[in-house]
Amino acid sequence: MQQDKADMYIMANAKYFPAEKIYLVKDKIMAQDDSRMTAISSVEFKDPMTLLLISIFLGSFGVDRFMLGDVGLGIVKLLTMGGCGIWTIIDWFLIQGKTKERNFNAIMMKL
Repeated sequence: MQQDKADMYIMANAKYFPAEKIYLVKDKIMAQDDSRMTAISSVEFKDPMTLLLISIFLGSFGVDRFMLGDVGLGIVKLLTMGGCGIWTIIDWFLIQGKTKERNFNAIMMKL
């Protein structure tokens, strides 16, 4: 029964986690009882694709970093206009991985 619940959860939320860490999430979920599944299901994740689009259009203003919770980096990115554009372009390639890592950390803290 726990196997089915873990599989369903992973199928619904796999895009929010790094591919190499999905098995860790699944193992942790299988170890939880039914009462904890409600709390686990209530965790909200940030969508990596949404953050990528925000990074493309508003990245030079640091909005992507603010949404990830990196307020300090967001302010620096805002004041430097995305590091004169260089930092913004670098974030286009890194933001999805950072978002997935943040989501992974959020679920692990809940488990």
